[in-house]
Amino acid sequence: MFRKINVQQISLGFLIAVAGFTTSCKKNSSQPEAEAGAVVESNNLQTTTTNRDYLTKDSIFLYAKQTYFWNVGMPSYDTFNPRKYASNDAELAGLKALASTGGKDKYSFIDDGSVASQLSGVSGDYGFSANFDASNLLRVKFVYPNSPADLKGLKRGYLITRVNGGGVSRSSQTDIDNLNNGIFGSNPTITMTVAKPDVTSQDLVITRGSYTINPVLFTKTYTVGAKKIGYIVFNSFTTNAAAFLDAAFAKFASDGVTELVVDLRYNGGGSVATSELFTNLIAPPAQNGKVMYTTYWTKTMQDEKATILSNQKFYAKGNDNITRLYSLFDYSYKPTMAAGNQEIFAKRGSLNGLTRVYFLVASGTASASELLINNLKPVMDVKLIGRKTYGKPVGFFSIRIDKNDLYIPQFQTKNQLDQGDYFDGMAVDKDIADDLTKDFGDTSEAMLAQALYYSANSNFTSYLKDNSLSSTSGSSRVLIDNANEKLDHEFKGMIETRKLKMK
Repeated sequence: MFRKINVQQISLGFLIAVAGFTTSCKKNSSQPEAEAGAVVESNNLQTTTTNRDYLTKDSIFLYAKQTYFWNVGMPSYDTFNPRKYASNDAELAGLKALASTGGKDKYSFIDDGSVASQLSGVSGDYGFSANFDASNLLRVKFVYPNSPADLKGLKRGYLITRVNGGGVSRSSQTDIDNLNNGIFGSNPTITMTVAKPDVTSQDLVITRGSYTINPVLFTKTYTVGAKKIGYIVFNSFTTNAAAFLDAAFAKFASDGVTELVVDLRYNGGGSVATSELFTNLIAPPAQNGKVMYTTYWTKTMQDEKATILSNQKFYAKGNDNITRLYSLFDYSYKPTMAAGNQEIFAKRGSLNGLTRVYFLVASGTASASELLINNLKPVMDVKLIGRKTYGKPVGFFSIRIDKNDLYIPQFQTKNQLDQGDYFDGMAVDKDIADDLTKDFGDTSEAMLAQALYYSANSNFTSYLKDNSLSSTSGSSRVLIDNANEKLDHEFKGMIETRKLKMK
């Protein structure tokens, strides 16, 4: 999520940044000004070069030096020596391993532009994902509407028995590699054999293609005693989500919903702006005008010393409504309302009577999903059901380097109680595993069933966990969860998409 930045405008800025690519890597223009008495670093190894790989590696380090969330205590250029790394990914691994991160960075990556496209609500993959269930069987976990997989009839819960002619065993690394390459790789097509709930088998050939992401996978209203309980499966915080969310919540309002179940079990995040919008759909009107959350950028950025951001240029309208050429250095990063980095509640929609919200979560629930939960915890009754979340209270905007987008954490968000240090994930109120054998909305599906049970009884069922051995496979739930982590390729990020205020 690119905080407060118009995606179309910044795209032009990326092109301009490429033109200034070489200068962005020169040591004299990219280092912060030295304060009185400070030790000035010498970059003896940063020699003049036209090697684009070296220039990219230099830029990754130098942008991190001034904007990385854990930049305090980073080594000098010569000590780190970015050009020694065999690849950009290897250099990022080196950054993550720095002592200054405290082992907390599991988020940085470099991308070819695919994330920006998907964030806008356009994808070019097959449109589905898969996980192992409690019996070690590989099943479809979700399908995006109108995606290539959906058009071929693939449904959540379908059993997958073959992928590109290979097996689907959790215990076989060969099969795991085949699944990662087949389902999540870049092949133009995938062949699969699936078994449907009616026990019939079908061979499918799915060709990847472009489609518009509808992140709302399912909605329904349930009656529990005298209550109306709304249920929404929300899979990604895309910037095109507003109309889908507004329609769902308008229906909940007309149904008289007083409690809400928000299913984020596969939602790795996305746009900060969309998370804020979703928060305002749920939050009580009494919170209007009160602080929702505060964004804390790196101190270097707050102190206006991240001068390297002047190389990230774009056209935008200024405070006087005149379009000019700006850079990311022209924005204010101070954690204040005046600087635009402290958000307030502003009720959206007509669903005003919510008394409680249940979040269905899992280890892949991250970033903008966790921001939504954290925003609401101080202002209403919030229950978490499932598995401990991923743990990503930090976010970023993209930095364009040559033909790539660099994503390194640059800010942390904290709610109105200044809470937001959930780097190890958010603990759940009810620990229970995903049930892939049931479709979304099935009242016997484990997570949803717990929410409905609590609504009726004001407590969860008596058993606390379901990490017991599977009756059919003899494998522990922990081993299956570990295998599913190897198949977890969903994006996890909190990207700043809102329009920042000028200094």
